[in-house]
Amino acid sequence: MVMYTVLARKYRSATFDEVIGQEPISQTLKNAIKTGKIAHAFLFTGTRGVGKTTMARILAKALNCQSVDEPTPDPCCKCESCKAINIGEDIDVLEIDGASNNGVEEVRKLRENAIYRPARCRFKIYIIDEVHMLSTSAFNALLKILEEPPSHVKFILATTEPNKVIATIQSRCQRYDFRNISPKQIAEQLKFILKQENIKYEEDLVLPLAKMANGSMRDGLSLLDRLISTGIEPLTNKLLEDYLGCADSEKIYSLINKIGDSEAAGALEAVEELTNSGHDELQIVDALIDTMRDVMVIKSTGVESELVVLTEQQRQMANESAEKFDTAALVYNITTLERLRYSIKNADLPRALLEAAILRFTLCEHFMNVDELLSQPQNTVKKKQGPKRVNKKPVTDTTPSEKTTSFEASVFKNIESVKQSWKNILTFIGKELGRGTASLLTLAEPIAFDNGMLTLSFPSTARAQKRICESNSRVEKIESWLSEKAGASLQIKLVVDDNTQHEHRNAPPKRNELINDPAVKTILLELDAKITGIEEE
Repeated sequence: MVMYTVLARKYRSATFDEVIGQEPISQTLKNAIKTGKIAHAFLFTGTRGVGKTTMARILAKALNCQSVDEPTPDPCCKCESCKAINIGEDIDVLEIDGASNNGVEEVRKLRENAIYRPARCRFKIYIIDEVHMLSTSAFNALLKILEEPPSHVKFILATTEPNKVIATIQSRCQRYDFRNISPKQIAEQLKFILKQENIKYEEDLVLPLAKMANGSMRDGLSLLDRLISTGIEPLTNKLLEDYLGCADSEKIYSLINKIGDSEAAGALEAVEELTNSGHDELQIVDALIDTMRDVMVIKSTGVESELVVLTEQQRQMANESAEKFDTAALVYNITTLERLRYSIKNADLPRALLEAAILRFTLCEHFMNVDELLSQPQNTVKKKQGPKRVNKKPVTDTTPSEKTTSFEASVFKNIESVKQSWKNILTFIGKELGRGTASLLTLAEPIAFDNGMLTLSFPSTARAQKRICESNSRVEKIESWLSEKAGASLQIKLVVDDNTQHEHRNAPPKRNELINDPAVKTILLELDAKITGIEEE
């Protein structure tokens, strides 16, 4: 009976050039060997499955390869030493599991044995995996030999949690940080292996499978092993959902589209379909976060962006979903879902929490930039809110924009004339430059007009609004428009009056700032709403 070798072992890299995704580290180690500047201790850090132990074995082969008379950056992989190191059985290359040999006694034995020269190779090499699991006393016992090891001894320490390795150990090692492997690189390796194994597959399978590996080549190969073990060919995208618990992308995009279309019933039905497919609430949340991130990036950078790793079909679906949201809504949804993950883990009724969040996304108004929101016509905003509210104001009480339709250039004679016409000026600023700009200026008061310089004073609680006015060239636009109306060059100067008394002077500073926010003021006015509470996050 032939024993099956898992893909992660069968296709393990044997030389520096074969290591995928860690080219800078491979090149640095090769150069160090070529120049003879080889450290006595190395610290390899990085998440699981990115090549730390593989690189340690390759380095050991490079140092001890018997086909040459000195360390080589290109080990032969055929001599007795290379072959023994490949399978972890070389007598001069000792692989130690730090988790099960974490006591001070084990390290003392290591120190006692290290003084003896290697049996057949140039160096005695200790590869200590998961070194962060050593106890404090074991670390301290390791310090002396790491600082002044015998010339024939090399140490290669590997860990997934470098923060747990004490600083005195790290300072005695050359540290190499292994990065996560990109989905594209994992996908290319998976395709290569599938062709080598003569296994039929659909193209749309590989990229989603590579993304499930989360940067770990070993995890990607383990997942592929699971699919191959089903005995089903060709391997299809549907197998990811049936056997690996990966949420079907079409179902996730359907849920996102229902949210974007404000279809509450449809969104809940989409959640039901996902749970009926065997996905738990946490898997759905993770899939939503991942997919909404792709939608957000495409919304911000375009459908051809290389910042997302998607199949052509998924890219098209993401682009269609992006049309239903603005960036602020996607940012809010993603951050809310991320907080929801931790609540769901400890909840007795996680389904209720998930559905509540989905309804919250679906039923609330889509987020807009402040300028976009404030520039909406009044009847458009109210139309979105359902049945019209009864206007509680007397019919005869008209707004400034209804009373006045124009103003003369003569209003810019002096500060008094500017003050008298200020509301009228703001009305026209709103029409010409946007209601967002006009709403920001409602917090300002004209206090001086001298030699073409109009000084506007903001209360001390409106510093944020002053800064917004000064951004995005708003002041320059206002100056240009006012100069055109006045028939002369006008300039705007914005100041803050710290002595201004405010209508809400007894309110807490944070509440006061929110009450005076132009976006909040406009929403309260347009929706005939009131603030019932302020929740700080």
